[in-house]
Amino acid sequence: MSYLYLKNNQSASKIDRLKSSIPKRKFLAYFLFISGVFLFGSAIVPILRFQFEYSFRFNQMKNPLSNRFYNQSGNILGDITTDYTQLSNWFVSDTLSDSPSSHISNSEVSHYTLSIPSLKIIDAVVEVGGSDLKKSLIQYPQTALPGQLGNTVVFGHSVLPQFFNPKSYLTIFSTLYRLKPGDEIFINYDSVKYKYVVEEMFEVQPTNLSVLEQRFDGRYMTVITCSPPGTYLRRLIVKTRIVDY
Repeated sequence: MSYLYLKNNQSASKIDRLKSSIPKRKFLAYFLFISGVFLFGSAIVPILRFQFEYSFRFNQMKNPLSNRFYNQSGNILGDITTDYTQLSNWFVSDTLSDSPSSHISNSEVSHYTLSIPSLKIIDAVVEVGGSDLKKSLIQYPQTALPGQLGNTVVFGHSVLPQFFNPKSYLTIFSTLYRLKPGDEIFINYDSVKYKYVVEEMFEVQPTNLSVLEQRFDGRYMTVITCSPPGTYLRRLIVKTRIVDY
């Protein structure tokens, strides 16, 4: 009986294994590339859509009404190390300390609620003079209380619109830009319900603090968030006036 011995060609087998792994590697590379494009698109498309569909509606107020409310320092893009869920990081501290609003009467009421039916925001909590936008909406310190003569200023956080959740304070104002003149905002303050109607919407640079100023010829409310949603480029300003309810 004779035997035939064949030498095992290890190099050939290694090449075969390498060739068989190439399709898997290509698939993984394509998958990662497509995933990256999708994630990038999901972030940039809503911003571009906002710019083309909504931003043209908002006039940009470039100059503040008062130089003492203008801060020339700071980066309008926002410092990535800054926590913008803290209202204290949005503007220069103690900016309003010598403003007429410092004479607005104080109240023992520390919280009230805000509703915007057209955006499905119902009874969102507003903290008077707070700072943490993760926990509630915030009424800026030393601005008029609801129902008073003057300008009530309310801030809320926003992210990309696709993450909008009216029950989450991190996303609550992500669709604020969809409001239009004539829309209604309701405030329930100290067991009294007030109705405000949107009169005007515009954008300002983050350094423009004139929107915090008080005027005492009527009862107003200004609602503010970042714009476009998911960025810190500008501030979207929604000006409202109280009406009979």
